[in-house]
Amino acid sequence: MATNPPFQLFPSSQGSGLGLGFLDSPEPALPPPPPPVEVLSSEVSSSVDFEVDKVTIGEITLLKGRVSTKEVFGLPNSDLVPGVYEGGLKLWEGSIDLVKTLEKESQTGNLSLSGNRVLELGCGHALPGIYACLKGSDVVHFQDFNAEVLRCLTIPNLNANLSEKSSSVSVGETEVRFFAGDWSEVHQVLPLVNNDGETNKKGGYDVILMAETIYSISAQKSLYQLIKRCLAYPDGAVYMAAKKYYFGVGGGTRQFLSMIEKDGKMVYSMMNIKQGLHCSSSTMIL
Repeated sequence: MATNPPFQLFPSSQGSGLGLGFLDSPEPALPPPPPPVEVLSSEVSSSVDFEVDKVTIGEITLLKGRVSTKEVFGLPNSDLVPGVYEGGLKLWEGSIDLVKTLEKESQTGNLSLSGNRVLELGCGHALPGIYACLKGSDVVHFQDFNAEVLRCLTIPNLNANLSEKSSSVSVGETEVRFFAGDWSEVHQVLPLVNNDGETNKKGGYDVILMAETIYSISAQKSLYQLIKRCLAYPDGAVYMAAKKYYFGVGGGTRQFLSMIEKDGKMVYSMMNIKQGLHCSSSTMIL
């Protein structure tokens, strides 16, 4: 858990309405989202070719799986198809940046994942969640928009990494579960939520991890509401890696942080990881 108070996300007041401005405008029509479901680890796909490569993140070496978007979804290897496939089969650079930040925070004593309940939203390859497993978290739950991503990539990638590390790290006690669904509905199947929509005061996840999840303006409100449903009160923390702006879809840190500021119930701190013209990658602690 984050021990530095400015890095904690917590409710500071109660109120109705977010006053989100541009986020309150009508959203573009999309196909209805798939129903939220829990995907069992035994449902791992055996019909899709799964290969692994090593990725070195600082002093950490993890495995990243490779599967074909065309084989899984019958789609070309595009980044996403809104409302159908949200890019979960691609390893986004923010996921690597987030692992770097978690390791740095652990080394400096600002974060201890041991014994905590962790949720990774938009997990895909799930490298941040896998890192939490290796660091001794009691609970690590993984969420992605598509159940196919969990079956074909997330679960095999988790199994490959835990098998690789099993000789040097004890991970047998971690409760690992997988959930698929849209952010507006997936709270219906997540175990640690407060379904009346108010800030969770009795349970929730101690740490929420997410990388590259705020690319779509139309989805940011649902994501933010889900975070507030799931985060433990008052000491929960959200670690998020994202870019300043996502070309072609319009989202980014500016809109998301503006929403948080207008709501007035959470605080954040930002750490720059990479810099680039109009698309710097940053990790934020909410």
